[in-house]
Amino acid sequence: MSLNLVTLLYLIASVCFIQALKGLSHPTTSIRGNLFGMTGMTIAVLTTAALIVKLAGSPIGLGYVLAGLVIGGGAGAYMANKVEMTKMPELVAFMHSMIGLAAVFIAIAAVAEPYAFGIAPKGMEIPAGNRLELFLGAAIGAITFSGSVIAFGKLSGKYKFRLFQGAPVTFAGQHMLNLVLGLATLGLGLAFMATESWPAFFAMLALAFVMGVLIIIPIGGADMPVVVSMLNSYSGWAAAGIGFSLNNSMLIIAGSLVGSSGAILSYIMCKAMNRSFFSVILGGFGAEVGPGEAGGKEQRHVKSGSADDAAYILANAETVIIVPGYGLAVARAQHAVNELAEKLIHKGITVKYAIHPVAGRMPGHMNVLLAEAEVPYDQVFEMEDINGEFGQADVAIILGANDVVNPAALQKGTPIYGMPILEAYKAKTIIVNKRSMAAGYAGLDNELFYMDKTMMVFGDAKKVVEDMVKAVE
Repeated sequence: MSLNLVTLLYLIASVCFIQALKGLSHPTTSIRGNLFGMTGMTIAVLTTAALIVKLAGSPIGLGYVLAGLVIGGGAGAYMANKVEMTKMPELVAFMHSMIGLAAVFIAIAAVAEPYAFGIAPKGMEIPAGNRLELFLGAAIGAITFSGSVIAFGKLSGKYKFRLFQGAPVTFAGQHMLNLVLGLATLGLGLAFMATESWPAFFAMLALAFVMGVLIIIPIGGADMPVVVSMLNSYSGWAAAGIGFSLNNSMLIIAGSLVGSSGAILSYIMCKAMNRSFFSVILGGFGAEVGPGEAGGKEQRHVKSGSADDAAYILANAETVIIVPGYGLAVARAQHAVNELAEKLIHKGITVKYAIHPVAGRMPGHMNVLLAEAEVPYDQVFEMEDINGEFGQADVAIILGANDVVNPAALQKGTPIYGMPILEAYKAKTIIVNKRSMAAGYAGLDNELFYMDKTMMVFGDAKKVVEDMVKAVE
């Protein structure tokens, strides 16, 4: 296979990746986008395998590559097949960590044997430019790996280890320590670039691993959607940096696409949560928000009702807006909700879904759930498109959402002040389904639950909605 053909195939794969991102920008084209992505990756993998055979002069090394593909692909297929929708954010964080770790291992291998990667002739020093690229790729990869591990633990919420809990971990001088470690990492990286010193390289890696942990631990669980998109961007830049070192155009293009798209998504998430984009990049936000802040408050009276009561209200409405949240995902109630909506629509009731950009534990979490239940796309509306309709809605039914509908975001002095929310509190009647009155991930009490026009229906979302379906006449 000629290098010209390799370049052409890499270009075709890159076009497929671009089309994949374009397709994934909307639910109606997401399947096509996934097909483009899989096609591009298949072309890239097969081309790289053929290139390995050409450079090695024999197919011997290809066996190791194929073995890695079988093991890694099998593990990935198994996890994707077994993962629950509620665990998808953790799987994404895990994948990010693997990309970062792969970048670190490739950088170590390239520094150890640069001739094997075509970086420098055997016995010769690595060019300074390549050393800079290896340093940057390895450092970003290390930060991505350890940061993603912490994000995985926070998203999971089932580990007792303090760093894996949703509450922010802060201490005096934290930002100064991050600054010192960042400067030390940069200094060691530059020292490696100047001298090709192994001790400097490994010391830089060690500090980068520590920085990844320190950047993520002060971020509260409520801000995890932003963290997921940020780490996605980091993993892309790590791959791009290694691509420059290996002179692999495919890695450069794919990494740049992932890095830039992740950065754009992070910016969108920051706007949706009223956060500073640069503070996110530096890990300097979220420390003031943590679960448990509402735990010491006296229990207040709320109006509660049954699924039958809720069904009666819904059946006598003209317009209903459904607000899905993480509780719906945990209960796997999306199919039951779709069934309820279809029954209401059959009675002539207008039903719409309101999606907050950061509902759930990662961007697009609720959209994926509703798509899995085959909810028609024309019923699903983003926050900026639906907020103006809450005031005219007869009923807003909130299923497992908390922070994204919390009016505390409108009150100065609250930790989530300024965060755009779904204005469900404007609806004429509000039905809220929760398991209990426990605070949301941000740890704040929700005044919406105590309004006179709000009725709480406690219980598992799937069971409650299924009972509503049966009760709707």
